[in-house]
Amino acid sequence: MAVHVVGNVCVDTTFRLERFPVAGETLNASGHADGIGGKGANQAIAASRTGAAVTLWTTIGNDNAGRWITERLTAENLVSSLTTKPLPTDRSAVLVDAGGENMIVTGSLCAEAFDPLDETNIAGRIASGDVVVMQGNLSSRATAACLEAARRRGARTILNPSPLPVGARQPLPPVDLLVVNEGEAHELTGHDTPEPAALDLFARGASSVVVTLGPRGCLVAEGATGVVRRLPAPAVCAIDTSGAGDVFCGILAGGIDLGMTLVQATSLAIAAAALAVGRSGTSQSCPSAAEIGDLIRKLETEKP
Repeated sequence: MAVHVVGNVCVDTTFRLERFPVAGETLNASGHADGIGGKGANQAIAASRTGAAVTLWTTIGNDNAGRWITERLTAENLVSSLTTKPLPTDRSAVLVDAGGENMIVTGSLCAEAFDPLDETNIAGRIASGDVVVMQGNLSSRATAACLEAARRRGARTILNPSPLPVGARQPLPPVDLLVVNEGEAHELTGHDTPEPAALDLFARGASSVVVTLGPRGCLVAEGATGVVRRLPAPAVCAIDTSGAGDVFCGILAGGIDLGMTLVQATSLAIAAAALAVGRSGTSQSCPSAAEIGDLIRKLETEKP
């Protein structure tokens, strides 16, 4: 089996600040650095650290930034299917304050123009039992079509619909697992608490739902069993939360591909994200393969 992550890649420029600027204000950063980012790339890198066989299906521009990304992806333990477009490679500005909170703005012309079914051979590469992971950076039409093709091939589908589009309460494509944070669950359903939001999301086409709750862990709602569980997160000192959600989703997908139950894979993802928030950067914050291996062995020893 394999994991196919279909999404964006970009150059992240992270700026560290004491506080976020207000409208019209200019602040000097205490530091800044470039790295590979984009939810697709971040999640693919994280999934590969579990030991799963991962392919990243993404797009870059025909420019120096695209070549820079290509060089760095070759160092990762994954297969990269890169479609090149006559557009500027996508970029993100990531602002991180002294408390580790973040604000992100992304220019995503490449991702918005990417149609994986038309521009790649992904439909022929997906096999029954594979895991296909998508996010919210591609067009809603391309995302829905790719997920439907994956389901027809017998793959297990995971959607992390961030960033949410304008008019977020539009219909969601049916998926095996929907992963959202607490704010996204509210935006999608109007519910102020995650439990009723998860039940609402079942009705909108998700077989199971995971709602991440930051330092409070996450809620796991399995539609097949009707079981809703809250899983705690370890207490940590966060210095940068900008990559944690993608680490969570990627590790979750890798764990599922390795045969873990949803609760087991979610527990692993929580532990990995707790390590990530203690580090700077997006993909750079992801725990190593050795660290993920240690977390997997620790979870094995803690099984009842």
